[in-house]
Amino acid sequence: MSSGDGASKKSKKPRYSRFTQQELPACKPILTPALVMASFISLGITFIPIGVSHLSASEQVVEIREQYDEICVPSNYTNPTTAHQERIRFIQDSRTDKTCTRTLTAPHKMKPPIFVYYQLDDFYQNHRRYVKSRSDKQYRKPRSETEYGDCDPESTFNNMPIVPCGLIAWSLFNDTYRISVNDIAIPINKKDIAWKSDKTHKFGSDVFPKNFQNSDLVGGAKLNESIPLSEQEDLLVWMRTAALPTFRKLYGRIETEIEARDRITVVIQNNYNTYSFRGKKNLVLSTTTWIGGKNPFLGQMYIIVGGLCLFLAIAFIIVYLIKPRPLGDPSYLSWNKNPPAH
Repeated sequence: MSSGDGASKKSKKPRYSRFTQQELPACKPILTPALVMASFISLGITFIPIGVSHLSASEQVVEIREQYDEICVPSNYTNPTTAHQERIRFIQDSRTDKTCTRTLTAPHKMKPPIFVYYQLDDFYQNHRRYVKSRSDKQYRKPRSETEYGDCDPESTFNNMPIVPCGLIAWSLFNDTYRISVNDIAIPINKKDIAWKSDKTHKFGSDVFPKNFQNSDLVGGAKLNESIPLSEQEDLLVWMRTAALPTFRKLYGRIETEIEARDRITVVIQNNYNTYSFRGKKNLVLSTTTWIGGKNPFLGQMYIIVGGLCLFLAIAFIIVYLIKPRPLGDPSYLSWNKNPPAH
């Protein structure tokens, strides 16, 4: 072997370092009974106060929810034997008056902002064909209005592109609400209800609706063709599809304080067809706290996990006191006291 070959082989060896030779210091914690019990106790006394604070904040939220899809159908359309077909006939008849008035009572004082939501049940916005029926390119740039390949069956009308195209936009929610408190009209602020990123990036300020809801089968609300998509915030809120079949979407905000026991009158235009798929519609008025709206689940889970940790810590303590295990002494093993016969 030549000296050049030896030098070549020698050069392929890795340079010495503590990392390559696995000489770095390592930590190997030993789970002693005291450490396990202390860990469970610390988790318990941390999680339980967090859960209590979340539950307390959730209880401070004042929420009013009113289901109106059945109540807002006239009595002459509620034949018990054909109720489902009667409701569909009612909602599809453009000649019927769909105005409905509901009176609610504020259970507690509601401080502004009071958020107005509409809630839909059994509406599957996560259906694969429904979710894909849109064109983000078309919504963003006016020169891309013919980019409607994924929007079928709501892509063209009389061989002209529909803007915005797709089933999501076509099914835009179109119930409306007018609210008065003690017979005094209260305005609903519908400005800045959509995500800022949607207004500035996903929908163009120079893209205007065209041929929208012009076919015989109308899906939902119409759009003002003189207002760009980025400023039609009801559309932007609706286009953010929900992951679950029961969901709420923001309709607007009330900036006026409502006192406890105040009479809230809501005039509803019951236009949206949830009767075809047996869905439900709810109007929700809700305040918020530092954790958002009413949601006791997170607080309950913190308390349950914290309580379980404390229970396990107490169980370990009782077992350790009754029958402690001598660490480092294997003589407690039964086979060591009585070795098996060969």
